[in-house]
Amino acid sequence: MPRSIHRLYEVLSSPGGSWADLNPGERLRWLVECRRLRGNYAVERTLGAPEVLVAGIDETGRGPLAGPVAAAAVILPFGCLIPGLNDSKRLTRSQRDAMYLKICRRALAIGVACRSASDIDEIGINAANFSAMRRAVTRLLIRPGAVIVDGREVVPGLSMTQRTLIRGDQKSNSVAAASIVAKVVRDRIMIWHHRHYPQYDLVNNVGYSTPAHRRALEEYGATPLHRQSFLHLDSARQMDLFSE
Repeated sequence: MPRSIHRLYEVLSSPGGSWADLNPGERLRWLVECRRLRGNYAVERTLGAPEVLVAGIDETGRGPLAGPVAAAAVILPFGCLIPGLNDSKRLTRSQRDAMYLKICRRALAIGVACRSASDIDEIGINAANFSAMRRAVTRLLIRPGAVIVDGREVVPGLSMTQRTLIRGDQKSNSVAAASIVAKVVRDRIMIWHHRHYPQYDLVNNVGYSTPAHRRALEEYGATPLHRQSFLHLDSARQMDLFSE
């Protein structure tokens, strides 16, 4: 079986690892990956990088029945290449965990924020989502001159230049890093809560709607983690939300 980019990175970064340890096909794949990553700084460059520090912003957890919405803001050194960095949804949990550690080691600054299920019920998912994004940016130890926001909408209340980018987690390394950080942090929160509510299988569904999760709700009822405003949505609306 061909070795993954993540495995090639481990080979090259290990003590004594060298280019000679890769076969010709792996060398080509490595070069293609590095070219992809360099291209994924194009939007940062249009915003003035490297002279201007640019943060990527992304969120996760809009659609689950339970748990918070989480957002992250990440500033990477311009031109920093982290092979395998990609949209969090394209990575396995173990790959995300490994990438999270690499991002934490390489990033200039990381900010993370969450809004709880009760916050979502009180102000709505869109307002909670934007609030988490704003807080994530304010928690950066370095103030960025510009931000790239995954999606179509700018974040209300931010004073710096904003650029929206549809599928930004696939087109910008900064946004991809933010998507991974937000996803890993939120998943770990839900896995921690699984110890208190094991019957809902949060360790596997991390709050999203699954048959087992719905059955547990019918049998045991909702917990303080559950979004009351989400529990009675019609099936069509649920499918729209849960397709995140």
